[in-house]
Amino acid sequence: MTTDHDTAPTLTIGEKDADLTARLDKGLGAFNEGPTGAAPQSTLSVRVDDAAGELIGGLTGWTWGGLCGIEMLWVREDSRRDGWGSRILLAAEAEARRRGCDRVSVSSFTFQAPAFYQRHGYTETGRTPGIPGGHEDVYLFKSLAAPESTG
Repeated sequence: MTTDHDTAPTLTIGEKDADLTARLDKGLGAFNEGPTGAAPQSTLSVRVDDAAGELIGGLTGWTWGGLCGIEMLWVREDSRRDGWGSRILLAAEAEARRRGCDRVSVSSFTFQAPAFYQRHGYTETGRTPGIPGGHEDVYLFKSLAAPESTG
């Protein structure tokens, strides 16, 4: 960043910029704190490795102001019928509750897993068309007010 007003600003376009991401997170987090009163968001992850230390699957997301946002949930192909997706999701929801969250949101392309989330109590709140292949991005929401029954 330059402070010399005689020098023209520089516009740079490229791949993901870790420094830029960190600075935007900090700046937007500070901005969001004012109108919401919510402290900066915290990251969340759930990871499952097999006995050989290879990744079976995991989830990344965040918690902020009572809301949990799921960014990614993935389970490797040979483990998708073993219930790991459900266990990972339920673990993330339990951690979100522990952090004081009472709701969770996620989006999933129509060719991914919207039905999986719906089976876990998520309701669709909207869609964005225009995903390659004629697909849509499905937005889902769940109240975490009461723990999910395990019976």
